Amino acid sequence: MSLTPVKTPVLLKKMFPNYIWDISTESNDIYITFDDGPTPDVTDQVLDELKKFDAKATFFVVGENAKKYPKLLKRIEAEGHVLGNHTNNHIKGWKTKTKNYLNNVEKASKIIDSNLFRPPYGQLKPKQGKKLIEEGYNIIMWNVLSLDWDNSISKEACLNNVISKTTKGSIIVFHDSIKASKNMLFALPKALEYFSKLGYNFKAINIKRTAV
Repeated sequence: MSLTPVKTPVLLKKMFPNYIWDISTESNDIYITFDDGPTPDVTDQVLDELKKFDAKATFFVVGENAKKYPKLLKRIEAEGHVLGNHTNNHIKGWKTKTKNYLNNVEKASKIIDSNLFRPPYGQLKPKQGKKLIEEGYNIIMWNVLSLDWDNSISKEACLNNVISKTTKGSIIVFHDSIKASKNMLFALPKALEYFSKLGYNFKAINIKRTAV
C-alpha cells in the first residue's frame, strides 16, 4: 500500500500558496493532467480515449521525450490539448543545484513552448520555485494523485483514487508512461465515463503567463 497521499494535504497547499494546486471554478470542470510523456503507443491510447469524450487535458512532457517523438507532440497540440514543461530529463529538484535545475528547464523550453511547469516527483526547492515564477512560469501541482505509477496498488484502487477524491476544480495526475500504463489505461476511460455521466467537463489548463 502506498504511503503517498492521494489528496493533497491542506497544510502543504498553505506552505506554497504561489503554486497552483487546484482551479477555482463555478462550473463542473475538472483538469486531467499527464506527466512524463510523450510515450509511443501509451500517449496514442490516451489521446484516443480523450477524443471519445471530447475531453481536453494538459500534458507535462519531458524535453528528451518530446525531442524523440515530435509527431506525438504535434498530435497532442493538434487535438486541442495543452503542453507543460516537466524538465528536460526528469530530474529531482531536491538533489539538483538551482542553477543546474533552471538550465535544465530552459533546455526543455526550446522544445516545449509553454508557461506551465510541473516539477518531477513534486520536488522543488523554494529558491527554484521562486526563480521559475520570476521567469514567467506558472507552477502547476495537483490535488488528486491517481498513483497509477505505483505497482503496489491495483488498477481498481487507482480508479477509486480518482473517483473518490475529485471535485470540481480538481487537478488530477496520471502518467502516460510505460510504468504507469497498466493502471492508467484501466482507470482513465472509466473515470472519463464516470464523470461524463455526472455532467463534468474535462478542461485543459490555460493560465496566462505569470507577471514578473
